[in-house]
Amino acid sequence: MRRISMVMRDELVKEVAERCAGGDRAEKTCILDELAAVSGLHRKHAMRLLRSGPPAQRSGLDYNAVREALVVLWEASDRICGKRLKMLIPILVEAMDRHGHLHLTVERSAPSYWR
Repeated sequence: MRRISMVMRDELVKEVAERCAGGDRAEKTCILDELAAVSGLHRKHAMRLLRSGPPAQRSGLDYNAVREALVVLWEASDRICGKRLKMLIPILVEAMDRHGHLHLTVERSAPSYWR
């Protein structure tokens, strides 16, 4: 079985979701079978993708920069475990920024799972 790229899959799901919107049950079943065959997705996963609507835009977040900043914070905290590091990040960022060890630019608010 050949896999398709994420971008192609997102485009395919978007097009198929538009086709599904106006169809009856038999049409939706046929469309779902086609999507599963073409994309290689499991039928249940394809149903969930279609139900959730068009795929969200991928964030323009530079994960390498985030990773580097996290490594700096992790090293500064003497390689503390992730659960404790999560709670310590705001304190570390403020202290390291105040002392000139870390320079961050704020482009947008932090994701809710970091709060």
